[in-house]
Amino acid sequence: MKRQILAIAITGCTLWGCGNSNKSEKLNADSLSKDSLTMGAVKTDTAKTADGHNSMNSLDWDGTYKGVVPCADCEGIETTIVLGKDLTYNVKTKYLGKSDTKVYEEKGKFTWDKAGQVITLDGIKDAPNKYFVGENQLFQRDMEGKEITGALADHYILKK
Repeated sequence: MKRQILAIAITGCTLWGCGNSNKSEKLNADSLSKDSLTMGAVKTDTAKTADGHNSMNSLDWDGTYKGVVPCADCEGIETTIVLGKDLTYNVKTKYLGKSDTKVYEEKGKFTWDKAGQVITLDGIKDAPNKYFVGENQLFQRDMEGKEITGALADHYILKK
């Protein structure tokens, strides 16, 4: 009799444990799918995340970003962009390797795109003026506002 009760108890525990394991695996799979969706939304500028978070409302985006971006006829363009919480910007550029070591400066307001991922520096016409805002980074866009791809893409990132 004791053996029958013990066998029933072991079988019950095994079945209960397997049932919870399946729920746990399903929960992990659901979480993975949601995380994958969120990570994909970060990669594509126009997609919003399922929970409404974006660069504008989730990141500490204000501050100073620096880097040297490629230049067609010089060693590089030393670029500093300061973004203010009041949606103002200050851009300083210096063309490296040129005899003229002048620092060019632009100031103005910037706007966010509808998805809250890309900013446009208003008033800049003959230079790139769009940047994807990432965690402590600005990713410069091309003259048409599209993502820069290819071998030099990593050189168009300004870091905080």
